[in-house]
Amino acid sequence: MGDDASTLDPAQLVAEHHEAVYRYAYRLSGSVVDAEDLTQQVFLTAHQKQDQIRKAESTRGWLFSILRHYFCKSCQKRRPTPAANIQLNVETIPALPPSAEEIDQERLQQAIDQLPGPYRVVLAMFYFEFCSYRQIAEKLDLPIGTVMSRLARAKGHLRACLFDSDRRTEAGRPRSVVGPRG
Repeated sequence: MGDDASTLDPAQLVAEHHEAVYRYAYRLSGSVVDAEDLTQQVFLTAHQKQDQIRKAESTRGWLFSILRHYFCKSCQKRRPTPAANIQLNVETIPALPPSAEEIDQERLQQAIDQLPGPYRVVLAMFYFEFCSYRQIAEKLDLPIGTVMSRLARAKGHLRACLFDSDRRTEAGRPRSVVGPRG
């Protein structure tokens, strides 16, 4: 794409961004069918509103923003799970996180699927869009403390679901485990 984003070629837009949009949609929805539907909605909306994008380099962020909007809208139709219902036993957190190669992608998606929609959105924005806490708070119009809390609970839930409960430190207590971005 050139510098002028007002002349977006729909085929080129899909060719350049489909994979990233679909991966993000799948991580949010946890379903191939829902991810395909969300991805299709994103590109349909992008085609209809292509005059809203001013710079080609911001196209991906714009597409992710459309995706988040549709995902959040679909979550409003579902009954939310209170964060208090997410069970987290700190005794099951391992001493060291496994490497990326050791994480079963199916188990990861199952763990993500157990999170309420607002927690999934914050998690996805942090890891897929590489947004800071402040950026997430601004984009979602939330207090930064809410973003931090949701992200911490989401990470804790993933650690509890994915890591083996019998890997502990010599003292018998798990060490604090912090994800790659804090």
